[in-house]
Amino acid sequence: MKLLGIAGPSGSGKTTLVERLLDRLTDRGRVATVKHVDHGVDIDREGKDTYRHRTAGAAETHAVTDDGAWFATGEDRTLEDVLESLAPDYDYTLVEGYSGAAIPTVALGGRDHDGETVAAAPEADAVDLDAVVAALEEREPFETLGSLVAQAKRSPEAVYSGAIATFTGRVRMKEGPEDEATELLEFEKYDGVAAEQMAAIRADLAAREGIYEVLLHHRTGVVESGEDIVFVVVLAGHREEAFETVEDGINRLKAEVPLFKKEVTVTDEFWAHQHDTGVEPPDASAED
Repeated sequence: MKLLGIAGPSGSGKTTLVERLLDRLTDRGRVATVKHVDHGVDIDREGKDTYRHRTAGAAETHAVTDDGAWFATGEDRTLEDVLESLAPDYDYTLVEGYSGAAIPTVALGGRDHDGETVAAAPEADAVDLDAVVAALEEREPFETLGSLVAQAKRSPEAVYSGAIATFTGRVRMKEGPEDEATELLEFEKYDGVAAEQMAAIRADLAAREGIYEVLLHHRTGVVESGEDIVFVVVLAGHREEAFETVEDGINRLKAEVPLFKKEVTVTDEFWAHQHDTGVEPPDASAED
């Protein structure tokens, strides 16, 4: 799922830009939108059934109409949670008003934001939509284990499959009780080469007898302790070849794909090569 944020002050035309982008993207795939609000939504006001459900103890309430329309209300759900729920079913998501989200963003009216700037303009009408859509397509997708499994199930050869095996790697906080805690890892890929090597591994494994789909994804950027880093999904005829291919997939990814990893502990930080690429980490020259 491709992500794009739209950030800007009130009156800069954020919603107008969302509408214009929807007109372009709906021909390319399914599009979802997420809107940031800083006040209670009307559907959860006192007297509504959803309000009564919530006050009775429901943490999340969904309503569905006869024609399939739906809405939801709840607490303790982050933007990341919402995006994870959308990723299996959508090709794009436009996120309006989350200037604090570390996602590719169109900045209107000089708005500061925490993501990578895809475009900047004084107002929505000044945005070059063709350039924004082209830049969006170049960015890495937002993937979860659920979105990759859903993609595998959509394979034309899924009718021959009796097994889906997966691997999820995550940031380990400690090796043991006495170890210093890891707060986060930061990953950077060796541009171009990493994508080519991932594609080669995937093609090699998918060519095996009884294997119908292989999907690999490794996150880049900052990944905090406890979060997922890497996924391997294999669609196969039987469990034996599925399990074997998942194990080979993660082993080859770790051994062959050029990645740099910075580990940040409570007292220190340092770069490590995931394997020997012959290329220095991004800030190696600044290290002691």
